[in-house]
Amino acid sequence: MKRFMQKVWSSPFWKDEQGQDLIEYALMAGFVAVAAGALMPNVSSSISTVFSKIQSLLANAAGS
Repeated sequence: MKRFMQKVWSSPFWKDEQGQDLIEYALMAGFVAVAAGALMPNVSSSISTVFSKIQSLLANAAGS
């Protein structure tokens, strides 16, 4: 079993880091947006509007 687990964790699947930067940037953008909304309540409605527009654009792109 130990040899099997070593083989699984050393496989290329677990070492593949392609696309990791995009996820990190998206998480950081979301964190900044949440922090800005918490610190500036007047801006939170604008941020909500921006994310709603992005969501509808992504939904339209996925539908076509």
